[in-house]
Amino acid sequence: MVLSQEELRSLVEVRTRSPHQLLGLHPLGDGSGLVARALLPGASKAELQPVHEKDKPAIKLKRLPKTDIFEGTTSDANRVYAYDLVVTDQSGKTQRSRDPYSFLPTLGEADLYLFGKGDERRIYDKLGAQLRTIDGIAGTSFAVWAPNAQRISVVGDFNHWDGRVHQMRSLGPSGVWEIFIPGVGEGAHYKYELRDLHGHIGLKTDPFGFFFETPPKNAAIVWNTKKFQWTDDEWLTARRKRDALRSPVSIYEVHIGSWRKKSQGESLSYRELAEPLVQYVREMGFTHVEFMPVAEHAYYPSWGYQVTGFFAPTSRFGTPDDFQFLVNALHAAGIGVIIDWVPAHFPRDDWALAKFDGTALYEHADPRKGEHQDWGTLIFNFGRHEVSNFLTANALFWCERFHVDGLRVDAVASMLYLDYSRNEGEWIPNQYGGRENLEAIEFLRKFNHITHTEHPGVITIAEESTALAPCHPASVSRWIGLLLQMEHGLDA
Repeated sequence: MVLSQEELRSLVEVRTRSPHQLLGLHPLGDGSGLVARALLPGASKAELQPVHEKDKPAIKLKRLPKTDIFEGTTSDANRVYAYDLVVTDQSGKTQRSRDPYSFLPTLGEADLYLFGKGDERRIYDKLGAQLRTIDGIAGTSFAVWAPNAQRISVVGDFNHWDGRVHQMRSLGPSGVWEIFIPGVGEGAHYKYELRDLHGHIGLKTDPFGFFFETPPKNAAIVWNTKKFQWTDDEWLTARRKRDALRSPVSIYEVHIGSWRKKSQGESLSYRELAEPLVQYVREMGFTHVEFMPVAEHAYYPSWGYQVTGFFAPTSRFGTPDDFQFLVNALHAAGIGVIIDWVPAHFPRDDWALAKFDGTALYEHADPRKGEHQDWGTLIFNFGRHEVSNFLTANALFWCERFHVDGLRVDAVASMLYLDYSRNEGEWIPNQYGGRENLEAIEFLRKFNHITHTEHPGVITIAEESTALAPCHPASVSRWIGLLLQMEHGLDA
């Protein structure tokens, strides 16, 4: 396997969609041996050394002229084997680690197929930053959906934010890009460097990030949200048996950042909040607390209703573990936890979801369907399978990883009606000529069904004052018919 000039240029200029085919260890095209290749900015020398099969050859790598690409060949083996890269930098410091380009993809065909259909309910276990141990090597796999990007790299404090070092591979028509990076552990900061559809290079934070820097910074942080030791099994068991529609509910709404302040005006952390909040809610006789949005948001005066990190409790008040501690404490006191959930829209911040790969990926491209005129935000494209999957899985994520007892869905009226806060000519009727957003209604129906199926006892609440019915009597029968079609899969 010898690089063509175009392949070499794609590596040097960071333009390739398939770096794993060019870097790493591969059989030579004529079958005479193996070729090893690595892109190592700042290196002075490099060598490949076997790790399991000690009888396999070490391969010295030499720098290709005027590049940071190192290459070497051997005729002493013709089968690929596990190896370490031993790299010496310009200062003489040597580091040994497994090569990211020696690992197979961490997502399988079934994962990608279900995501493309909108049915991968735990896609948050597949995309984003996942701590893994592969072949005995601890590290983090990164995966992101960006079908129209020309190339993507993971950049972070572990590679000096250099987009040349960890270029991701495209996993075909799924639009997902992936790489496993050995040695990257919890606490590492990262972003994605994209060359978008139009050739523009920019940084995006992770749509599936579990933890973020405190705003206004916006790097995602590798985090394990599974390690908290919950003690609320008794609460969850009782919740599954409870008839939520016939049980008394008295809700105390809380904005975490302003509920109570310290002496210098600072907000309480999640852990500091637990004891006084439990005491107050008990004294007042409430059965539940409802937290205004806790998901990460850049603009604090939005009270959390303009979400930039849908899978992360805001870092303003602590880590994901700290929020889990708060929920656990409330459950221990017999108090349910509801969170405000915001699937209706998201802000335009250019480092977050907006035009993620240079196209309207999460949002509608047509502003008559994709822009909220009142709030200056963007509307999710509920009819796109991957977007629906993103949101439905997000609801399950909060129930599973944070044990929340209810989701109060914000701004439902704005989701249901295509003419919401719009004048004539500023909206597009549905396929039947009506104003109902059929894609959003189908999403809400599916999310509601899956949430109650997966987590019996969890309640879902809509902030919705229009009663989801047309005012004109003549259209009622048509509307009921549409609902039945969506519920039972009947043909129009």
